[in-house]
Amino acid sequence: MDFTFTEEQQAAAEAARGVFAGVAPDTVPSPSLLPGAVAEDFDRALWAKLAEADLLSLLLDPEHGGAGLDVIALCLVLRESAKGLARVPLLESSAAVAAVQAYGGAELRSELLERAGRGELVLTVAANGRSGHDGAELAVTARQDGADWLLDGVQTAVPWAHNADFVVVPARSASERTLLAVVPRVHEGVVLAEQISTTGERLGELRLESARITAGRVIEAEGAWEWLRGLLTTGACALALGLGERVLGMTSEYAGKREQFGYPIATFQAVAVQAADRYIDLRAMEATLWQAAWRIASGAPGALPTSGDVAVAKIWASEGVRRIVQTAQHLHGGFGADVEYPLHRYHAWAKHLELSLGPAAAHEEALGDLLAAHPLG
Repeated sequence: MDFTFTEEQQAAAEAARGVFAGVAPDTVPSPSLLPGAVAEDFDRALWAKLAEADLLSLLLDPEHGGAGLDVIALCLVLRESAKGLARVPLLESSAAVAAVQAYGGAELRSELLERAGRGELVLTVAANGRSGHDGAELAVTARQDGADWLLDGVQTAVPWAHNADFVVVPARSASERTLLAVVPRVHEGVVLAEQISTTGERLGELRLESARITAGRVIEAEGAWEWLRGLLTTGACALALGLGERVLGMTSEYAGKREQFGYPIATFQAVAVQAADRYIDLRAMEATLWQAAWRIASGAPGALPTSGDVAVAKIWASEGVRRIVQTAQHLHGGFGADVEYPLHRYHAWAKHLELSLGPAAAHEEALGDLLAAHPLG
C-alpha cells in the first residue's frame, strides 16, 4: 500500500509544525498531587493560531470555507499537536464538524460549519457512555415529542464539555436507531458536573433530563455514529503516535548523554534492545494508523468496512504507547519519577489515550467478533 502523502497533506503537516513549535507540556506536578484541574479552559490563544492557519477547517469542503482535505491530513496535524501535549479540542471539534458536514441537514450545516472552521464555535463529542465500558449510544434515550426530540440519560467523561458550545450526543430511539443530537452546552435540561481526567484536564459528566432538541439539530442518518466513532478512534491513534515519537526522542537524547561506568547508557545492550523494541512499536502504530485513516478517507462516509482497520490501529496504539512511556520512565531512572520533569505529563496523557474510546482489550474483542462474522478464506 502506498502511503505517500500528497502535497496538500504535507503542507498541512508543515503548517501544524509551525503552529505547535513553541508548545511545551505543562511543567506542573502530577494531577494526582493537585486538587482540581490543570486549567479551567483550553488554550484559547493556540486555538486562534490554529484558526489563522486554517487548520480548524481542514475537513470542510471549500463551499463551507475549508480546505477540502481528508482524515489523513487531520491525523498528520494531530500527530504534531501531541508532541507538545497541546491543550486544544482539535480532534473532538474537527470530528464533530466532519460528521455534521457528512450527515447533517442543510440548516445545521449552515449554522455550524463556517463558524466552527473559523474557530468561533467549538464542538465536542460524548463518546464514553454512562460508565466508559458500555457503548455511548446506549447511555441516552431519545423519544419524539411532536417535531422535537427529548433526550434522557448520562454521558461521562466528555472532553472539553465545560468550554465547548455544542456537544454531539449519540442516543438510542425507541426503534433501536442511533441518532446524533447536537446539544447546546447551555440548554434547559442539560446539567454538567465536573470530572478530572488522568491528564489533569476538566471533563464533564453530561446529564440530560428531558432536554428538548429541535429536529434540525438531530442527525438521523444511518451509520453516522459508527463513522464518527471510527474517526475519533483513528484520531486518538494519531495522538498516541505523536506522543510516542516525542517520548522515544526524549529517551534517546537522555540515554545518549547519561553515563555509567564511563560510557553512555545508550551503548549498553539492554538499553539498546529496549529502545529498539519501542521503535518497532512506533512503526507498527504508524502503519496501522495510516491504514485506518486511508480506509476512512478512501470513500464516502459509511461506504467502506473500516471497523477492522480501526480496531487494529487502536490495539497497537493502546499497547504501543503504554510500552513506550513505561520503557522511557525505566530508562530515565530517577528522572522518570520526578514530577518536575515533563516525562510524567506524557505518561499521564498516554494512559488517558490508551483508555479513551476503549482500551486494547475492547478492540481485540470487537476484532474477534468481526473475524467470527466474516471468517478469512
